[in-house]
This record gives sequence, structure tokens and C-alpha cells, in this order.
Amino acid sequence: MMGRRGSCWVALALLLAVVAAGGVGGTSVSYDERSLVIDGQRRILISGSIHYPRSTPDMWPDLIKKAKEGGLDAIETYIFWNGHEPHRRQYNFEGNYDVIRFFKEIQNAGMYAILRIGPYICGEWNYGGLPVWLRDIPGMQFRLHNEPFENEMETFTTLIINKMKDAKMFAGQGGPIILAQIENEYGNIMGKLNNNQSASEYIHWCADMANKQNVGVPWIMCQQDDDVPHNVVNTCNGFYCHEWFPNRTGIPKIWTENWTGWFKAWDKPDFHRSAEDIAFAVAMFFQKRGSLQNYYMYHGGTNFGRTSGGPYITTSYDYDAPLDEYGNLRQPKYGHLKELHSVLKSMEKILVHGQYVDTNYGKNVTVTKYTLDKSSACFINNQFDDRDVNVTLDGSTHLLPAWSVSILPDCKTVAFNSAKIKTQTSVMVKKPKSVKPESLKWSWMPENLRPFMTDEKGSFRKNELLEQITTSTDQSDYLWYRTSLNHKGDGSYTLYVNTTGHELYAFVNGKLVAQNHSANGDFVFQLKSPVKLHDGKNYISLLSATVGLKNYGPLFEKMPAGIVGGPVKLIDNNGTQIDLSNSSWSYKAGLAGEYRQIYLDKHGYKWDGHNGTIPINRPFTWYKATFEAPVGEDAVVVDLLGLNKGVAWVNGNNLGRYWPSYTAADMPGCHRCDYRGVFQAEGDATSCLTGCGEPSQRFYHVPRSFLRAAEPNTLVLFEEAGGDPSEVALRTVAPGAVCASGEAGDALTLSCGGGARTMSSVDVASFGVERGRCGAYEGGCESKAAYEAFAAACVGKESCTVQITGQLAAAGCVSVVLTVQATC
Repeated sequence: MMGRRGSCWVALALLLAVVAAGGVGGTSVSYDERSLVIDGQRRILISGSIHYPRSTPDMWPDLIKKAKEGGLDAIETYIFWNGHEPHRRQYNFEGNYDVIRFFKEIQNAGMYAILRIGPYICGEWNYGGLPVWLRDIPGMQFRLHNEPFENEMETFTTLIINKMKDAKMFAGQGGPIILAQIENEYGNIMGKLNNNQSASEYIHWCADMANKQNVGVPWIMCQQDDDVPHNVVNTCNGFYCHEWFPNRTGIPKIWTENWTGWFKAWDKPDFHRSAEDIAFAVAMFFQKRGSLQNYYMYHGGTNFGRTSGGPYITTSYDYDAPLDEYGNLRQPKYGHLKELHSVLKSMEKILVHGQYVDTNYGKNVTVTKYTLDKSSACFINNQFDDRDVNVTLDGSTHLLPAWSVSILPDCKTVAFNSAKIKTQTSVMVKKPKSVKPESLKWSWMPENLRPFMTDEKGSFRKNELLEQITTSTDQSDYLWYRTSLNHKGDGSYTLYVNTTGHELYAFVNGKLVAQNHSANGDFVFQLKSPVKLHDGKNYISLLSATVGLKNYGPLFEKMPAGIVGGPVKLIDNNGTQIDLSNSSWSYKAGLAGEYRQIYLDKHGYKWDGHNGTIPINRPFTWYKATFEAPVGEDAVVVDLLGLNKGVAWVNGNNLGRYWPSYTAADMPGCHRCDYRGVFQAEGDATSCLTGCGEPSQRFYHVPRSFLRAAEPNTLVLFEEAGGDPSEVALRTVAPGAVCASGEAGDALTLSCGGGARTMSSVDVASFGVERGRCGAYEGGCESKAAYEAFAAACVGKESCTVQITGQLAAAGCVSVVLTVQATC
């Protein structure tokens, strides 16, 4: 282990090397123990993650603009290896994988960028971003010190870096990229790979390989607290990072992932992390010498196509981020954090240059005072989750709510408290059906299963049951396992199939006899079904389906899928077994409709529906309808309630998997919500969950760029399990109710979010409310004066601001907090 003096010399050498890499007209980026140093200036930096494949190029400028307006300095993104190289040496940099265009949009907005190459990324992305074809290479061991993996990793990393260099995207070239990341969260798993030496050699190889690329900006590694290479900066990921510090001197405290919410699985409700708790975590981080923090996610977006990981990660990747899945402001989270950013930025110089002293005011209460020249700035934190506290500082007493931080830029006046939200709350609603069910005229087409009902015409045969991921190279969710057997006379049996998931459909002699899917978590399950065999040759066709591949954990790539090893048996009434596991099995990946690209609705396809009726609850069925695009600019979603499981396309664009029949669990956190205390996304301590007992995902994003304004649009559904499209509709997403609260002296602003939308009414103007949430407030001490003031200022307007004065008070009101609710 390197001593302190040695580590300081390394840090100095790295600083000088990075500064030297800055070209003429470019930006120099280095670091010291306090912060990143950009063009010679220490900086406090606020960043947010926006993943380019989870939105569309038409969305990027608006998302980036809103991020900048929210007080962000930088945009952070992963690079998605399996999206860019779906087949070995066949690359994709088109559409929403046009990463250079994305970085140019960041540059055009005048923001910095953080490039997280990985190329393992986790990210709840299919297979953690690693291409499945890697497993076809002899001797391949993922994320260990071996030539096959390191050769492929270096080839792709170099490709991405050269593309960035060619486009002049690095800071030293005048571009926006100020940091680059290699590998991802390796420290979490490196001790669990059963080969500590290989893991150590690999992570040091990663750092050396990255640094020889000469990108001119520092390299970081997140969650690498042990065995940290000397030529990278290690960083923190988590809900809280204020107690974390880098493992050596001379490097800044960086938070690469501040989780703004949590991802969603098909069996789980929606997770919500409060604006108060996120602000608390960010304020604590900067109180404790933090210098750069990044929100993961700032915009989550959508897992289009087959990109969701898991298994069982939903198509929506909303993440409860400050910008919702569709790009709308999530208020009050967006606005509350914006106010925090503004206060922190006003203190930048003193935070990165000032002397600091931490003073404990008893248990769970700490005051940090920064001083520079004759100026001072203070943070006061209250980490009690069950009580407010009074803290006296320089003769003034300040009341801190439980689980909050107050920031005093002059150590006298509180400019921000993390628990006191003054920005508005917006309740986003799915507007009444813009395209109603009765206006959708459906036609249908059966999936052609006939070629798969025998064991002929497969891609190859094998006398064993193979693992699905390696057999199909994940080119489809589906893999057919087919065999046959001769039987004398008629017979009744139980078909028994042991599978590693995730779904299974069983056909015997051309008839669907059973279907099942695994529970989330343990993907091994058994399918049992009574079947009848006839005299002569009988065919058994098993269709195995995956629902996203595992993306995280030690040796995650070895988690199997499909009917690998079986057994597959026929068991008669006497218990006698016919074991088919080592029979001759014929294999074929995919469905006929996928090969024919029915979702593109090419000319010549024969759709049935001219008589106005369609079959419902019929597995393996394609449905098609046309519709006019909803008018306006609001986000569009398709409501798939009534369907079971499948995939949806609009004008040939894959919206992702749908599964509205999967009901979200009713968990303890569904029945309580309190911002106070440590946020958890797992276990019994979860809180603030919504959507419990409801379809896990009912609405699916249709980006405006997928739609055609002046001509019919085509919606195609592949219904795998059997559903009813009669209630399918398209809706728009927009603010419904908007609310704000404040005290005397505060200016309350209400907004419908821009555009032509205006407030139609003021519904509540009350000092204190007894119950309910924004959109459904009840009770309180109503103020006629306040109601009239807000009605006059707001009705018919897109936005309005009203100052709270004593004249708005109502006689006899106990509460001093005015709450206003309006309808957009």
C-alpha cells in the first residue's frame, strides 16, 4: 500500500499531466484535494444523468435545457456497448445511439459532460451493457484479467474515445467532457469473483489502459474503495455520501450517483424519494467537503425495445427523477433542488478555498463554518428523524426541522432549509382519452406457430437441453426447444419441465397445453401439465422466453436462462417416467413474426378485421390499429389496460415490452410516507410507495418524434399471452392540479408548465389544510382575501406570482402557512 507521501507525488504528477494535455483554446481540467480545477479555478459542480438511448434525439435539447435551467453544470451518461456493437464489429451510432450528437447538444447548451464508458455499466440495462456475443469467444471471462475480455474491452473503449477525439469532445480540445470513467462499481463485487489476484490485476489493467488513451481529463472509478489504482480518482455511489471520503489525500470528494429514486420491476410498486430527503443528502455532502455530485437519474426515460435488464425491469425507467419519463418537470423535486443549487453556487468560492471547522452541538447536530478572508458561510444539520431542534449560532437561534440542513451563506440568515419546500407541487395527469377506444379500428393476424409445432427445420440439433442466452445470443426473447417421440397407442401423462426462466409455453402436437412465468427473484420454476399422446409420432414444442437479462452482481453473466439441463419428463399415472432431457432437440431462436417484421406493417401483409370483430384473449396474436396523433405538444402515452403481455410498436418504433396484467405487490411502504429518516429502496423500511395492487405499468411512452402529424399512425401489438385490446387508448400527459405553500413574506408562484395551457380555477386558498394531497386538499382555515388575490392573478394565466402579506390572512386562523391549489 502506497504511503501518504507517495500518493501526494502521484496526485501532483497526474495534475500536471492533465493540465499539460489541454490544448490551445481548450479547457484544462485537473484536481486537488478540494475540487476539480477547471482553467485554474476550483469549482463546485452539480451534474445529472441523462441516458441518450432512453430518450430520442428530438427530446435531447429540451432535456438538457431544463437541466441547465435547474442549476446543473454537467450532464453525465453511460456508454451502452451492446447498443453500439450489437454484433461483433458491426456498429450502431444512429438515431438515439448517436452519442456524438448527444454530446454536441450538451456543448451547444454551454454545459460540461461526464463520459462513463464502463463499458460494463449495470444501469438496469440488458446484460449490464455487455454484448452477449462476448460469450462466443473462446477463453472469455467477464471482468477478470484475461486476454479475450481485455482485448474486446480495449477495442471498444478505444473506438469510443477516438470518436470523441475526432469530434473534439474532450475539454482540452474545446469540448464539454471534463471527466471520464472506466469500469463501474467493481469494488462492490471484486472480492466475490473467486479470484482476488485476477480481479486486482484486471482493475489495475483497466486504469492503465484508460490512461494511455491520453484523453486529457482525469479518469474516475466509482465504488472502488479498496485496491484503487494510483492513476484514477475513486468516487462514491449511493443515497448518501456525506460520510464517505476518497481513499487517499490529494483527490476531491466526488459523488457519481446520488439515487433520486429507484428503478421499477414488474412486480413492484413505484418508488418515490422525497425532495426533502434528496436536498438533505446533497446539503450534507457539500457541508462535509463535497465538490461534485451527480443525480442518478436527472431524467430516467424509457427502456425502448429489449433494453431493460433485471430480469423483470419495467419498460419505464422513470426513476422518480427531477424530469419525469416524458421530460416534464417533476415538482416540487425539480424546483426545490434548483433553489438548493443556487444557494450552493453563491458560496462556491468559500466552499473550495475557505478554512472549515465542524462543531458538534450534541448528538446528531453539527454546525460547519467555512471562513475565507472576512467572510463566513455556515451549514447546520439536524440528523434526528423524530424531533426538531433549536440551534443558537452567533447569538441567533435557528429552528431546524427533523432530518434537515439549513444553509446560511453569511452565517446569519437561513437561505435554504432542505425540509422547507417553497416551490410548487404539480400533479401530472393522463388527460382524458385523446384517442378513444371506440375510434381505434382493429385488425388482427395470428402468429404463425405451425413451423414450430414439429421438430423439423430448426437451426441445429443437440442431444441435450441448452442454455438460452448463449444459444440465441439474445437476438430475441424467444427460443424454441422441440423434440418428438414415438408412442404405442394413446396415453395420458403429466408433462414436467424444470426451467431457469423466465417464461415457458408448452405445446403438444400443435396445441398449447400450459404456460407459466417465474416469480421475480428466483427464476427457476417447474411447469406441470396433463397431456395426451396418440399412437405414433408425437411432437413436444417448448417456447422459452426471457424478460430482460441480469445486469448486476458477481458473475451475473453466468446466471442461466431457458431449460438448460431440464429435466423434461413425461410421467404416467403410475409414476413411470419418460425422460426426454437427452433426446434429440431442435433449436430455433425467435418467432416467425419477428423474422417477417410484421411490426413494420409492410405492404402485402394480410390483416383480418374487415367485419369489425377480432379475437380476444388469444395467445400469440398480432393486432393493428391506426390513429391520428393527439394535437399539441404534450407527451403522449398509450394506455394498454386490458392487454396481458407482449410488445408494442408505433410506426415501426419499438416502445418496449408491456405487461399490464402483472400486478404490483402491496408492500409495507405502500401505507406510510415520511421524508424523515434514511431512505431505503429494499426491505421493510421502504416508504412512499404508490401504485400498490395496480398494474405495474399501464402507460407506455410514445415520443412525439415517433408520430406523424398529418397522416395516420399505426399501432401494432404482439400479444403473447392473450389479452383484449378493446380498451386501448392514447392519452396526453400534463399538469392537473398545481399547489404551493408559504408564509408571510414569501412569493408563491404557480405555473402550468409553459405552452398555451392556463389555470382555469383556484380551488383552495387556506391557512393550513387538514388532510389530503395536492389535487385533493380538504379543510383548513379558508381566506377569502387570499382566494380573491390568487384568482385575480392566476385564472386565465400560464403562470402567476403573489406575495403573501398580512392582508391575505383570515381572522382566527391558527396556521401561518398559506396553501393554494389551482387547476390547469
